[in-house]
Amino acid sequence: MAWGLFYALSAGLMWGLVFVAPLMLPGYAPALLTVGRYLAFGCLAVPLALLLDRRQLRGLSRADWYEAARLSLVGNFLYYLCLSAAIQRAGAPLPTMIIGTLPVVISVCANHRNRARDGQLPWARLLPALAVMLAGLACVNHDELAALSGGPAGGLRRYVEGALLAVAAVACWTWYPLRNADWLRAHHDRSPRAWATAQGLVTLPLALAGLALLGGLHGLAPGLLMPADQAFPLGERPLAYLGLMATIGLCSSWLGTLCWNEASQRLPTSLSGQLIVFETLAALAYAFAWQQRWPAPATLAGIALLVAGVVWALRIKPEPHAG
Repeated sequence: MAWGLFYALSAGLMWGLVFVAPLMLPGYAPALLTVGRYLAFGCLAVPLALLLDRRQLRGLSRADWYEAARLSLVGNFLYYLCLSAAIQRAGAPLPTMIIGTLPVVISVCANHRNRARDGQLPWARLLPALAVMLAGLACVNHDELAALSGGPAGGLRRYVEGALLAVAAVACWTWYPLRNADWLRAHHDRSPRAWATAQGLVTLPLALAGLALLGGLHGLAPGLLMPADQAFPLGERPLAYLGLMATIGLCSSWLGTLCWNEASQRLPTSLSGQLIVFETLAALAYAFAWQQRWPAPATLAGIALLVAGVVWALRIKPEPHAG
């Protein structure tokens, strides 16, 4: 349990970096950020597979590789495409806090879906903790809506678009940890590190296909993804783009997935899902640090409620399911 908590915390710190990347590169289309991140992830996975996990990867079946490909497509590409687009439209706080509902959503889904395998958290004790988390989200979103109401025309529309994209990201990343934990719990003898590397390997051809597709789109409509006079795909700040993609490819994609796999193999899914709150808190800290501003009092209150709700839920012990 202690090691599972440590790995979940480490994964949250790594994943929080991806929320600030669209703010650091505002001139880059979300699709370019998505392809760049996972192209870096795939390229880094190749030497890792050869040096560290060659024997483990040889033991994976065709069904295992197919599952890794599905997990990468939904949990990596679709998730981060929706998330980066949401952040560029609505700013970081709203998408970050919508993604912060993942502890609630995953806990509810896993508490019913995996009750026979992991035990069930009593609903009478779990629901009040989830209500406290939702109250924290309401505080932050109310503060952001109040700030937008006095902003320029079109701000509210972009805010709503960002919110919808963030909800789509939540759907992708609710499916991912449930299916990923299913595989890891069914293969206790397999290395979580090798499973993270396997997802990186199947990500590489997907990222290359995405890059080719975006290249063709840029050729047909030069101004759609970036200004026509800029080199595709590096854009106006090539060194910053390459450096940031390599950083989040290594830290957020491979190392974050490795830590999450370790946590998923040690903890019930209904419990590990609640620990995604570490990602939310890290993302908020990174975003406010990048913008060089303190969060508003309502945002601080929302964060406090979110943390209190998770701490409350962590004190609930699963009970064996009668079925």
